[in-house]
Amino acid sequence: MSDPIKHECGLAFIRLRKPLSYYREKYGTPLYGLHKLQFLMTKQLNRGQDGAGLGVVKLDPEYGARYLARQRSASKTAISDIFESVRESYESLSEESTSDMDKFKKDFPYAGELLLGHLRYGTYGGNSLENIHPFLRQNNWMARNLMLAGNYNVTNVDELFETLIELGQQPKEKSDNVLMLEKIGHFIDEENQRLFGVFKSQGFSNLEITEKIKQEINLVNVLKRSFKNVDGGYNMAGLLGHGDAFIIRDPNGIRPSFYYTNDEVVVAASERSAIQTAFNVPIDEIKEISPGNALLIRKDGRFEEANIIPPEEKFSCSFERIYFSRGNDKDIYQERRSLGKLLSKKVVATVADDFENTVFSYVPNTAATAFYGMIDGVHDIIREKQAAAISKINPAQDTERLNEILSWKPRREKILVKDVKMRTFITNDNDREGMVGHVYDVTYGVIRPGLDSLVIMDDSIVRGTTLRTSILRILDRLQPKKIILVSSSPQIRYPDCYGIDMSRLGDFAAFQAAVSIIKEENRERHLRDLYQQALEEIQKPSDEQVNMIQKVYEGIGYEAVSKRVAEMVTPTGMSAEFEIIYQTVEDLHVASPDFRGDWYFTGNYPTPGGNKVANRAFLNFMEGRKERAY
Repeated sequence: MSDPIKHECGLAFIRLRKPLSYYREKYGTPLYGLHKLQFLMTKQLNRGQDGAGLGVVKLDPEYGARYLARQRSASKTAISDIFESVRESYESLSEESTSDMDKFKKDFPYAGELLLGHLRYGTYGGNSLENIHPFLRQNNWMARNLMLAGNYNVTNVDELFETLIELGQQPKEKSDNVLMLEKIGHFIDEENQRLFGVFKSQGFSNLEITEKIKQEINLVNVLKRSFKNVDGGYNMAGLLGHGDAFIIRDPNGIRPSFYYTNDEVVVAASERSAIQTAFNVPIDEIKEISPGNALLIRKDGRFEEANIIPPEEKFSCSFERIYFSRGNDKDIYQERRSLGKLLSKKVVATVADDFENTVFSYVPNTAATAFYGMIDGVHDIIREKQAAAISKINPAQDTERLNEILSWKPRREKILVKDVKMRTFITNDNDREGMVGHVYDVTYGVIRPGLDSLVIMDDSIVRGTTLRTSILRILDRLQPKKIILVSSSPQIRYPDCYGIDMSRLGDFAAFQAAVSIIKEENRERHLRDLYQQALEEIQKPSDEQVNMIQKVYEGIGYEAVSKRVAEMVTPTGMSAEFEIIYQTVEDLHVASPDFRGDWYFTGNYPTPGGNKVANRAFLNFMEGRKERAY
């Protein structure tokens, strides 16, 4: 994705099922869990670089001893900062504390059996420390403490805010982080109080009741009440102070969630390949939490996957497959190759079978896998043409022509190179833009000026800003006859509201192109009519609203939008012809059939909150407000 956007978050969870002494004896260190957590977080760094957090819960502490620990950082080197702090704390321990496991567990704040890690990309709010997960709700009763982190966005924040007020609370802010922490916390409190009443009526002392609550608290009941009427996408983990834990996934399976278990650990993460690498386990031993389910881990180490919310039709995020997730996952790798291969026929047709005068390349590095797939497809087409050409000659008699035919192959080159980000003292916006334009460099001497066409694979086009201000200007210096940008993603037309920072409609090149076409056709009244309809829609309950942005695109062909985007992002003074080829939604589903969440491209949202966000985004655009739509 040549246009950087902030997206997603990464979750890592480890429950040690053995005493800390076991890991010291088997693996040579009582820090086994922390080492593995750091590994899991590092392997998911692609999911968040605005900050990171670590949370720990100790089982069965002495009375008066601390059993919760948290470390967070909002720096760009957050993971390193967090674990450097942990290392310093460990190295400050006495020899007695590091050799005696009971004393070690008491003296070292991060010596716990439940470990929670989080990587943050901020989709809303600043990057101050208070916005970094995990969040903590504290109480003197162990089973009422809650530590929460996740990859989620909730679309019906206003409704949840009102719910908490009706419950008698006064939330300190209207954010999904605070609201979910307080809502789950409220029902944990109620479950504690319910059990207290039951055991009190049976004659148990308060101290006995406290211990029995730890054993009997019903997480299924807590989560069913907490997640009732929550609209959004989420992969959320919670640790209770006494040692129970949960990882819950939204009923449409929008956000990814995986786990692995053996007799030593229960592990959960946002990405399957991170678990595979960190624990060296085969893919078939890693499970996916089913939509609407929660993985429940009890204080005694028992675990189960239980249904919390009735599952809806599965709409797992397709952008995970195109771009967001790491490409070393077995299935994602194959899907990205397929995305590229499915574009090869259209690419070959666009260059008119002129392989001799066409150079193929890609940008950025995340587009490499789709590029390999496209090249595979081009090879297949060339072989078909070679077979047809050979059938028309006598190979034994015309060896020169045979050798010429057999020499046909695509010219693959590394054209664009992304350098280290440059820091500049320049304050003038125009001059700074010129400096930023040099983030990319090119390989000189590969393109024959005025003769070669250049095909560049990208994984998606969001705003087109980097194309216009940087990439196309640089490529044009090579003097290609034509530049063809191939996007392995379909046209991004609609805002997201489930965890990705794409909620401002005016940022999308495809939407800008559609509006430009409408204005060119003197149909501004159509936009004004849709605005009035959107004003009416936004007053309705979420589940009754119709997505008005879809009507903006009515009557405008897919290729017309592609052509207009190309015109819009072409820099002034560019010499080469320029064309964009987008993936189709239909072929996206061919490449990735199990990930049907395509609302970015179709406007078909899996939850009612999606249509509400779309309408709000459209109103913001029409009113000139550059605000978040949820």
